[in-house]
Amino acid sequence: MNVTVKSTARARKKAAPGVPDNRAGVAAPELVQLLTPEGDRVEHPDFPLTTTPEELRSLYRDLVLVRRFDAEATSLQRQGELGLWASLLGQEAAQVGSGRAMRPGDYAFPTYREHGVAWCRDVDPLNLLGMFRGVNHGGWDPNEKNFHLYTIVIGSQTLHATGYAMGITKDGADDAVIAYFGDGASSQGDVNEAFTFASVYNAPVVFFCQNNQWAISEPTTNQTRIPLYRRASGFGFPGVRVDGNDVLACLAVTRWAMDHARSGNGPVLIEAFTYRMGAHTTSDDPTRYRLAEETEAWKAKDPILRLKAHLDKEGLADEAFFAEVEAESEKLGLRVREGVRSMPDPDPTLIFDHVYSEPHTLVDEERAEYLEYAASFEGGEHN
Repeated sequence: MNVTVKSTARARKKAAPGVPDNRAGVAAPELVQLLTPEGDRVEHPDFPLTTTPEELRSLYRDLVLVRRFDAEATSLQRQGELGLWASLLGQEAAQVGSGRAMRPGDYAFPTYREHGVAWCRDVDPLNLLGMFRGVNHGGWDPNEKNFHLYTIVIGSQTLHATGYAMGITKDGADDAVIAYFGDGASSQGDVNEAFTFASVYNAPVVFFCQNNQWAISEPTTNQTRIPLYRRASGFGFPGVRVDGNDVLACLAVTRWAMDHARSGNGPVLIEAFTYRMGAHTTSDDPTRYRLAEETEAWKAKDPILRLKAHLDKEGLADEAFFAEVEAESEKLGLRVREGVRSMPDPDPTLIFDHVYSEPHTLVDEERAEYLEYAASFEGGEHN
């Protein structure tokens, strides 16, 4: 793989760490890993990472709390409290590692599954759940959190991120943008168009693909003949594949990529090789298209268990710490559960507001028809 980075006044042609460079004739490993599934710390020559015991414990706390919040949301949907939920189970390390790699001024563009990144950007979990309950349109100020609203349209946020990154360049700011998408979205035209614009305009954007192996019911092998990270070379920027269940590797690689982008070297594609342990959304049944043996094999690579094993082996945390985190997770689950159940039902007529910037006859007629229909249920029985 021959990697070329577009030159600018602040950049020079260079090879990306962790990616083969034909000039040197040396091929680096395809998967960047700093923490093995057994919890052993390993080094990578291109992605060094120094962490304190406090930082490692903080990352563990993030992983546990994000998973607890996600599990509570899934339960609430099953109980009829949410309309839908897209679980991140199994992808916590990819999201927390990349989320903690961002600086305050950096901006993130998520899909609809980046609950862990939202956590890292201090978005209240109840704001996420309010959207899935239908009581708000996002619930947080994107410019306050530097975390854009969730995007349901597959892949379109990569174009938004690229445009924002181009604006950063024109403003002369020392920030970078990260755009999240899945392996399924990599087949969308929007994503490939974003790659083209980002490369040509040398935009400071990192494309973070969470390859969780399944685009709903379609495996990655049905979408690409080569590893996804290698697609970057065709657009003229570096691509790196990282162990998406390794929070330390995701942190180190994303930190490098964001610095690479903000330094004027242009975009980077990160493929976080991970696995979606649960359903695509709560309306999906993964047992209809994938084998239980596959899921069991990935359980051995669990991101939380491997970091816990590392903390245990190195004596960096004791049972009191783990118990404290578990207790905190229970408090979070209770707050989320009570908070969602206390949310008011949304006004159903709001769906007719803001369809057009000006009043529209057809929308007015539809609103009137709905109000008449709803009124027919008041004070009487209905089928």
